Amino acid sequence: MAFAGEYIFRPRSWRRLLRFAGFATAAALSPSGYGPLARAVAVRQIYLTAWRILPGYLAVAALLSLLLIEMVVISARKYGVTQYSLELVLQVLVLELVPLLTALFVALRSGAAIGAEIALMSVRGELDDAGEASSSPLHAELVPRIAGAALSVASLTSLGCLIAVWLSYVVFYGFTPAGLAEFTRVVANVFDGVELIAFGTKCLLFGLAVAIIPAATGLEAERDVIKSLPAVVLGGLIKLFFAILAIEFAILVVKYS
Repeated sequence: MAFAGEYIFRPRSWRRLLRFAGFATAAALSPSGYGPLARAVAVRQIYLTAWRILPGYLAVAALLSLLLIEMVVISARKYGVTQYSLELVLQVLVLELVPLLTALFVALRSGAAIGAEIALMSVRGELDDAGEASSSPLHAELVPRIAGAALSVASLTSLGCLIAVWLSYVVFYGFTPAGLAEFTRVVANVFDGVELIAFGTKCLLFGLAVAIIPAATGLEAERDVIKSLPAVVLGGLIKLFFAILAIEFAILVVKYS
């Protein structure tokens, strides 16, 4: 019986993951790979990954955003730096925390499900070649799922950021348009070209990680060995969390170095 550690610390597992990620990304960006069946699979994945969890996600995003905004405002007043509180909220909450929390939310909600489904298909022998994303079964089943999951993460992140920005305005200026000009100036100052590039890159990498890592690890399930499923799914989730944290750390190092 395999253990999750074999899929986390084994170098061959990471090499297969990187190779699969390259194949899958190239296939997902190819318009020729999206026939009627592939589009149906992608739409189903978007429904499962984003639409079904949308009410819960919006509620969690709003509550956490409001809580963090209030914490920043209270702390800024305490230390006499109120003039910088709005910029701090936009920098920390919108650019950093919302994308990270969205990726973790989708990973917990859908990452395990994607990994378990792919692993079960591998155990049943429904995926002939677990190494090439361009082979027919993998291309038909995995590429649309990866595209749908990545798009879901990007869409949820955008909605979460919009909610955080709107709540920031309401907390600082209320429900009046009086502070719109000043708020727009602060937003334009925070969301400059470099920040937008870093934000877009982070969202893209988070989406690809959430979509690819559980699926790639699920392909390592042993055929006709049903007991390998828990270890594969758990190993894929742990890999995914490591990857999300590594992406966040790398983006922060590049931005502030």
